[in-house]
Amino acid sequence: MTDTHASTAMLEDPLIEGKQDLAKVGVAIGDYLIDQQKQPVQWWFFFAVGFVMLTVLLYALVYLFYIGVGIWGINVPVAWGFAIINFVWWIGIGHAGTLISAILLLLHQKWRTSINRFSETMTIFAVMCAGLFPLIHMGRPWFFYWLLPFPNIAGVWPQWRSPLVWDVFAVTTYFTVSLVFWYIGMMPDLAYLRDKATNRAQRIIYGVLALGWRGSAIHWRRHEKVYLILAGLGTPLVFSVHTVVSFDFAVAIVPLWHATIFPPFFVAGAIFSGFAMVIVLAIPMRKYYPAVAAFITRKHLDYAAQVMFGTGMLVCFGYACEAWMAWYGRSVYEWGTTKQRMFGPYGWSYWILITCNFVVPQLLWSRKIRHNDVWLMIISLVALVGMWFERYVIVITLSREYVPSMWGRYAPTIWDWATMIGSLGLFLTLFMLFLRFLPMISMTEVRELLPKEEGGADGHSVLENAP
Repeated sequence: MTDTHASTAMLEDPLIEGKQDLAKVGVAIGDYLIDQQKQPVQWWFFFAVGFVMLTVLLYALVYLFYIGVGIWGINVPVAWGFAIINFVWWIGIGHAGTLISAILLLLHQKWRTSINRFSETMTIFAVMCAGLFPLIHMGRPWFFYWLLPFPNIAGVWPQWRSPLVWDVFAVTTYFTVSLVFWYIGMMPDLAYLRDKATNRAQRIIYGVLALGWRGSAIHWRRHEKVYLILAGLGTPLVFSVHTVVSFDFAVAIVPLWHATIFPPFFVAGAIFSGFAMVIVLAIPMRKYYPAVAAFITRKHLDYAAQVMFGTGMLVCFGYACEAWMAWYGRSVYEWGTTKQRMFGPYGWSYWILITCNFVVPQLLWSRKIRHNDVWLMIISLVALVGMWFERYVIVITLSREYVPSMWGRYAPTIWDWATMIGSLGLFLTLFMLFLRFLPMISMTEVRELLPKEEGGADGHSVLENAP
């Protein structure tokens, strides 16, 4: 591509639209937080929907703690059910935030700057929703601390061969690093909000959260070094966390579970569903917050769609490998279970996941589709549904054990659905509160993309030269 063509392409799909400077970035991103009257009316609608769904979750949990896990549809062959399905689904959604924040930062990808903040927030809230399900599935969630590495004198002996214990370490580490990374990156923006606050309550709250940030050279130096270190820590977590989660299945001697393909298969699926959720969140933000639409551009959505499509094809390659090895391995149990998945009592769920994860995403080959908000929103929602059904199909495999005497059927109850819908309400409520009180886009990193004549760094972060 010649220089002329390259510059033309940049003009067609810029990372920042319009003529911006340092002051305009702060006004566009931060002022609607200071002046709450600027909040769009749609915010109240989504918050109300999320809050109603959250009350459903609270009611379902109270009834669960009162009666017990017998209110769910779990039985002897399918002892996990919706709890593990939703756990893995939510953990997967949380992966895109760390990928965008950590890996793309280390790779110096400029297009991450406008979407990294709300993606990191999505990660934190998704992990919180995911962590809810193993706790309530335990039956006695008030003894959750038995999974932690207590000193021997306490007489609590965690079963180290149980993947549930591995999940505790993996998920808590992932959540802690993601939370610190998110908060450290937000400190300069919190200081901006503190200085621009119009009432005493805002000044106190944002001032406390800013931890005395003054923007001095030593502050920036330490901030950027810590930010870079945390990005380095977060990068392997993208792969390790869902690898450990996949061990929940891979270490079990169950047909189609006991396979080495599960770790990369789960990681690719996590990134696929995570970027789908990024798009689902970004499109309404562009529409209902016109001031920030100049920073979340078509180019960001196009790149996110391309990553989603690429990882989606990796997931479908995993489906093909799974079916091929079951047939080629000549195992009666592996091939028999494969045929049961495809054409058995739950065959409808298998073909739903193939349609949602393979057939529909083929539309993303078209640049016109990727640049159409309606189509992109529909495809992303379909992908999220497909990834949920993938976990459903994996867990439903338990309904047919090795001998016919262990065969059974699984059907979720209204309480299974209430808990799942409630977790969506928890996520939506928390995310709406984030949009109302914290900056959805990193002002600091967006300003680095501005041309030097406008006070920016022309896309070159000082992180690239951090000593």
